[in-house]
Amino acid sequence: MHDHARPTRQESRRRLGFVLALTLGLLAFEAAAGYLTHSLALLADAAHLLGDAAAIGLSFVALTVAGRPATPQRTYGFHRVEILAALANGVLLVLLSGLILFEAWERFRRPAPIHPAPMLAAAVIGLAVNLVSLRLLRPGATHSLNLRAAYLEVLSGALTSLGVVVAASVILATGWLGADAVVSAAIGLFLLPRTYLLLRDAVDVLLESTPAEVDLSRLRGTLAEIPGVLDVHDLHVWSLTSGLHAMSAHVVRGEGMEHDDLLRRVREMVLSGFEIHHVTLQVESSGCEESTHE
Repeated sequence: MHDHARPTRQESRRRLGFVLALTLGLLAFEAAAGYLTHSLALLADAAHLLGDAAAIGLSFVALTVAGRPATPQRTYGFHRVEILAALANGVLLVLLSGLILFEAWERFRRPAPIHPAPMLAAAVIGLAVNLVSLRLLRPGATHSLNLRAAYLEVLSGALTSLGVVVAASVILATGWLGADAVVSAAIGLFLLPRTYLLLRDAVDVLLESTPAEVDLSRLRGTLAEIPGVLDVHDLHVWSLTSGLHAMSAHVVRGEGMEHDDLLRRVREMVLSGFEIHHVTLQVESSGCEESTHE
């Protein structure tokens, strides 16, 4: 599968499950390595992986639940579960970033004994596993907030492993224990802006903001230019979940234009010319439109 192709929900779920298994295996490996070598850095990385595993597990459950069919009580289905999971993952990333920064400050003030050789070996293995996981999640991360959240979790793990590799190399070469604290602080700061973007996108969906992919002014102008359309009002565009947008509008029909013909023209234009997947229209005759417009 090419990276630009959008994976199916089943394929995304399969990849996410495999990444979860890799993360849990790496967690057990680094925890054991940290305990046997008395490496505080590896134990801290294992704690970070525990947060990653929890968030990825939440994404996996959300992706499974979101695929359930609609019900009379939830007519749009369970798509928003993915957004709630992405929001929870974003909050977890903020907490992890804060924990990393706090621990970096404490280690800089009071450096702990570090065994750099086994630390370097375990970090290299961890980095390799995280890179495999990133490669698996990359195709879906550009299309789904939920998968993007999992991708960011794995990215944070890869950055942590890379930071441990750099810190261990510096300590091996110079003996400076402060390298561990400096690299950890850089990781925490790097994650914050990306976490902000994830949280912003999730909140925008929950607030039913106009999707960034849809130019509402251009949409309104294009609708007004359709032959037979006299006016457009109560136009709304929102996201059911990431990459799945809906639109509703009232369209005023000019004299001589058939209702069904106008409805077909508007629907075809919207579905083919804009990133919109679900259209609800109310066609009104001239002079009969509702008195209260948006």
